[in-house]
Amino acid sequence: MTKQPTKIKRAATKVARKPVAKRRVKPAAKPRPTPTRGAAKRRAKPAKTRAAAKSAAKPRAKPASRRAASKVPRKAAGSKWLAFVAEHGVVLASAKGPVPSVAEAIAGEPIVGSWWSHPRGQVIFDALSEIDDDVDVRCFKLIDGKVTFVHRRLWPALVRLAREGRLAADRVASIQQEHMPTGEHRNLVTPFPDWVPDEVGAAAASMSVEQARAQLGSWA
Repeated sequence: MTKQPTKIKRAATKVARKPVAKRRVKPAAKPRPTPTRGAAKRRAKPAKTRAAAKSAAKPRAKPASRRAASKVPRKAAGSKWLAFVAEHGVVLASAKGPVPSVAEAIAGEPIVGSWWSHPRGQVIFDALSEIDDDVDVRCFKLIDGKVTFVHRRLWPALVRLAREGRLAADRVASIQQEHMPTGEHRNLVTPFPDWVPDEVGAAAASMSVEQARAQLGSWA
């Protein structure tokens, strides 16, 4: 009967020796600072939007196309030779005759054979094409049946002589030349007087035959 209390005492001693686990207390969370209005806007704006705005502010310049670059020398050459036509009034495209020749003026020398085989053939081609496309210049088979350019300021004189029968109708039929890369060309013909503007016709009516011939020169 005396052994039972001893066991109970030992069990109690064992329980008493077991350490009590300490309860961990979480530290209080620090309060976050309230963002200002400007900061909130900056945070709300995504990074991609800022990058897109930056690229939009500085647009990239598009490189000039080859086609646009190739027009520069042609326009410069044409402007010079358009002034040549305006100065002389009546010029031949490439043939020899009583008026200046565009092709020979560009070559700087008499041309033997086809102008297309001349070292400056491409410059001649560009200039003739530019002259033929200009609104102030008309092309005819006027002098000796050769391609002739006439500036607008002399159209009334040309019309006056044509009305009087001093120039045959086929000589004053307007020709639009379509140049080909091979140097050949096709002609689109507008008969006289279908191409004559009203103001040119009125100016021709107020001009005498003598005045018209004096303006055109001795070949007329």
